[in-house]
Amino acid sequence: MLAVFPGSFDPPTYGHLNIIERSSRLFDKIDVVVSVNPDKSYLFSDTERVAMLEELTKDFKNVTVHKCNTLIVDYCSKVGANVLLRGIRNTNDFSYEFDLSLVNRSLNSRVETLFVPTEQRYFLIRSSSIKELARFGGDISGMVPPNVAEAIKAKYKK
Repeated sequence: MLAVFPGSFDPPTYGHLNIIERSSRLFDKIDVVVSVNPDKSYLFSDTERVAMLEELTKDFKNVTVHKCNTLIVDYCSKVGANVLLRGIRNTNDFSYEFDLSLVNRSLNSRVETLFVPTEQRYFLIRSSSIKELARFGGDISGMVPPNVAEAIKAKYKK
């Protein structure tokens, strides 16, 4: 069974990797999908986000990384996936993701959304907080893998 794990992954975090690692034990294949939204402003390009995720997931034999600039349920139909994975940290995430799951279900009733709570040690990790902390020279080493931390620091040195 193929599951799709979509997100902006700007930047990829230890929380994201936790969801990927745990889900890779439950499904035959995980397709990590980098969302591309031309209306959003990203720190990293879609190519950079894909490259970082490919590096971070290279040891998972059943995980692939792709990008998508369409509705995620359309992507699921295209690749034959019936499961969308959504990581949640708290009730705010759940509320947002629950509403989104209803929209996705109305668009494609064959796609089921599964909520995967992150481990407690990652529940305070937010991409926006990581970027803000890094911008001011804070220590982000406990939130993102070393290659991501270096990439973030390089972005803010420019």
